[in-house]
Amino acid sequence: MFKRRRPAIQIKTPEQIELMRAAGLLVGRTLQLLRESVKPGISTLDLDRIAEQHIRDNGGIPSFKGYHGFTGTICASVNEEIVHGIPRPDKTLRDGDIISIDCGAIVEGWHGDSAITVPVGEITPELTKLLEVTEASMWHGLAAGVVGARLTDMSHAIETHIRSEGRYGIVEGYGGHGIGTEMHMDPLIPNHGAPGHGPVLEAGMCFAVEPMVNLGTKDTDELEDGWTVITTDAKASAHFEHTFAVTPEGPRVLTALDEGREWFAKLGL
Repeated sequence: MFKRRRPAIQIKTPEQIELMRAAGLLVGRTLQLLRESVKPGISTLDLDRIAEQHIRDNGGIPSFKGYHGFTGTICASVNEEIVHGIPRPDKTLRDGDIISIDCGAIVEGWHGDSAITVPVGEITPELTKLLEVTEASMWHGLAAGVVGARLTDMSHAIETHIRSEGRYGIVEGYGGHGIGTEMHMDPLIPNHGAPGHGPVLEAGMCFAVEPMVNLGTKDTDELEDGWTVITTDAKASAHFEHTFAVTPEGPRVLTALDEGREWFAKLGL
């Protein structure tokens, strides 16, 4: 029997990681602008236009626009929409909604990719906790991305945190990924699973970690538009994502404005 060969993972030089940091900062600042722009009455297409203008005005190229035919600069997924929501002029945000905004940018051929879920006006305590659990699980996954760890150590850290917080649906079939000269590269990083499997992490590897967590079932459907993924029970979903580099000093979060220092301090790292 032949062993299946693992896909090669792109190793970046320190100079290339700096270029990815430039792309990551542009994505992080774009998401900060979008967070400030979210309010009742704004459409997801309005947010998309804000994102595209900011990325292009600052020397970047939107990663998503035209990707396999996708029409937006951002993915804008509202309430029960998990990921890949297409920005539309008739999709208007209302008080009490949540919106997941996924954004990517290219700078000098290198990609950054990040996502946030934002409350629209006042949201319920149940939704507030969903956002908190999902974001914290991402940071637990990032914290596990150290030299010498295995790929699924990140997956396990994400799942362990979510399970410790209650009964949530952890989306399967979608997850994190390698990133660098392309937006989506091998390997896939599930948001669940046992630790100790997959490639050993080395300095210079870069990944995007992105948990998607549902209030109800983990089961999903894809809409007829061929993009938008929703929960089958119509309950809300949250999505957070950061791009990071594995370094000898620990994970360097390239799309976080502070490179992750505040969150890692919370986790005692």
